Amino acid sequence: MDMSRRTLLAATGATAATALVATAGPASATGRAAAAPDPDDFATLLGRAESLLTGGAFDPADADFATAVATLDTTARGLWNSLDRTAGRTALWPDLAPVTDAGNFGQSYTRLRTIATAWATPGTSLTADTEVADALVAALRFTHDTAYNPARPEKGNWWFWEIGAPRALMDCCVLLRERLPAADLADHLAVVDRFCPNADRRTNSPTLAETGANRTDKAVIVALRGLLGRDGAKLVSARDALSDVRDGGRNSLFRYAASGDGFYEDGSFVQHDVVAYTGTYGTVLLSGCAHLLALLAGSPWAVADPAVSVMYEAVERSFTPVLFDGLMMDAVRGRAVSRERAGDHRDGAAAVSAILLLATGAPAAYAGRWRSVVKGWLTRNRTAPFTAFASLPQLALAKAVLDDRRIDAAPRTTGLFVFADMDRVVHRQPRWAYTLSLSSKRISAYEAGNGENLHGWYTGDGMSYLYDADDLGQFNDGFWPTVDPYRLPGTTVVTGRRADLGTGGGTSTYRPSNAVAGGAVLHSRYGAAAMELTGAPGTTLRARKSWFLLDNAVIALGAGITSGDGQPVETVVENRGLGADGRHRLIVDGVRQPSSQGWSRDFDRAHWAHIEGVGGYVLPEGAALRTLREERTGTWRSINTGADTGGSDTPLTRRYLTLWVDHGVSPTDARYAHVLLPGASAAATAVWSHSRPVRVLVNDAGAQAVEVRRQGLTAVNFWAAGTVGGITSSGPASVLVQRRGPRISVAVSDPGRTLTGLTVELPHRVRTVDSADDTVSVVPGRRPVLTVAVGGSRGHTHRAELVQ
Repeated sequence: MDMSRRTLLAATGATAATALVATAGPASATGRAAAAPDPDDFATLLGRAESLLTGGAFDPADADFATAVATLDTTARGLWNSLDRTAGRTALWPDLAPVTDAGNFGQSYTRLRTIATAWATPGTSLTADTEVADALVAALRFTHDTAYNPARPEKGNWWFWEIGAPRALMDCCVLLRERLPAADLADHLAVVDRFCPNADRRTNSPTLAETGANRTDKAVIVALRGLLGRDGAKLVSARDALSDVRDGGRNSLFRYAASGDGFYEDGSFVQHDVVAYTGTYGTVLLSGCAHLLALLAGSPWAVADPAVSVMYEAVERSFTPVLFDGLMMDAVRGRAVSRERAGDHRDGAAAVSAILLLATGAPAAYAGRWRSVVKGWLTRNRTAPFTAFASLPQLALAKAVLDDRRIDAAPRTTGLFVFADMDRVVHRQPRWAYTLSLSSKRISAYEAGNGENLHGWYTGDGMSYLYDADDLGQFNDGFWPTVDPYRLPGTTVVTGRRADLGTGGGTSTYRPSNAVAGGAVLHSRYGAAAMELTGAPGTTLRARKSWFLLDNAVIALGAGITSGDGQPVETVVENRGLGADGRHRLIVDGVRQPSSQGWSRDFDRAHWAHIEGVGGYVLPEGAALRTLREERTGTWRSINTGADTGGSDTPLTRRYLTLWVDHGVSPTDARYAHVLLPGASAAATAVWSHSRPVRVLVNDAGAQAVEVRRQGLTAVNFWAAGTVGGITSSGPASVLVQRRGPRISVAVSDPGRTLTGLTVELPHRVRTVDSADDTVSVVPGRRPVLTVAVGGSRGHTHRAELVQ
């Protein structure tokens, strides 16, 4: 089975160039050659480019490498056997006809690359086979003459014309360079010059500057074209595209974005202007940059822009928080969650490999930390072991870390991360992580198109993801094709069927009209997140949702839930996948419930529940809880019909345990309150329910707040000016205040980005200010007042440390 386009691009950009980079000489201060390049430079870098595709030298006796070689061989042999090699052929593979369609010739090149990689890799059944090489050369010529040549106009998906096809074509040429006739190579270079002449502009829209991952993809293509054509100017163009020399750095990949595509200082990554995309496009960007840095290191075209440190910082700011034991969190994978051949483990592996490749040339302090973190991820994940599915290039980098006894495995990342610039919140504890996928008029609720993500309607409506160290397969065991897409955990929805998304060409996004999405974080430990929910297009649903994130609990509050659509409205407390045959015990208010499939029960006033192996759920006010066990059957094809990413029609059946609160038909000002206790036992959940260590202070349309007395913590989401728990805010805001001994810590944000200034009055006497952000001024006294300049801060947190 062929890999998806994004997965394969990321994989080939993260490879075993460690030795090559380590032996390369230092770059010049500018990255430009002091003298004309030596012809040997091109040969050296072409050899390096080949190693980046094949994994370079490896020990064939190593069982892990042997497995990877066998996997490559099986895939390539299957493609070889089905390749039409007859004289009168009209396509290379019958399922990719007509070959003149962009998706079909794009995928044809991708398949040819797989065969070429097996031909160039020692140990496969195709290795160095003359017949294979000749057939590949002929197939490239056929595709050029029939479908992909300078005379053809772009039709269909531009990506295949300008990125997918030229990248795979250049990779094939690198691998087959000693077998390609000069005339054939010249033709292949000419077609790349036609459709990807540089990385700065979209060829089919010359006024559109390329950004983010697309710019990186194209820079790699232009660099490979430069090497194959012995054209130093092309290499300069590729290198300079990373820094956007052409436009004075406006679209540089080595700068923090303030809007639109790219990495943000808070760790966010956005692509397509409004989509949270760290896990796919962000990975492609990191992979491409790492690839070029490694490919060009020590050459006259080495990347020497000092701003490359943005890439180094992105590893820990952007990627480490959203990788859980090597799994890429689905909240930042966009429409890629619908790709059968991707999965959180494969997108995670692409990011891991990109990080390791980047480490080969990064300063020692960065590289040492990254390798330790990666070793921790890889050694802990026994559910999807990296060595069982990694490609040879990926495996070579990982084995170098796994086999090095000098590298210690770092523990899991902990902390609380509010990614204000992409409407995501990640809360991490030693054995679990909780992620929120929010949306607003700034960040889309979902992206769909080209047949992908057909049922992603509610993925940005406050969907919550619980990652458990003992359940790493939760979102990768057939979850997306089988989960009820109308009951995603954490969401509040109007029930009713909806039409499939994105069935036509091109991609599109949906941005709701709400302003509030985000929150504040205190001490990287406590958080208050909020989202004003505006329902799906065509509905009148409105709700105000809050999450308060603590050491061992997540308190979810909803208020002002109103709808006039004549349909029931539900808030999903949990929808947990139990695998193909799970029988996880469910306890409600101390009573064990049946485990038979199809069982359901409505509890008029439940106070707590517990799911075996997952954790506890407390309903502090009591609630009408609905419960359901069910087996659900679906196919990947039902959620993705994409030209190169479409799923199979093979039915999958998985079991689910769903808990939800029914607000009734067309509710007015309804509300909910529930507490998640990840990993808690049933006994601990019962104790928590009775002792109530966290008190809900208020839960209405004006404010939502909790108090944790043992921690001296009060957390409030103000929806308007008001006073809660002695804290007064002059307007809507997220506020956390903690009093510990004589110290008072304050965190404030404006998640709606509607204010320029905000005042917060505290109930604790303050004598002095220990420290405060430049945006915060404090008037001490019996009722101290903080004035916070929130304007222009894009929803980020402002902090102060005060002393009584």
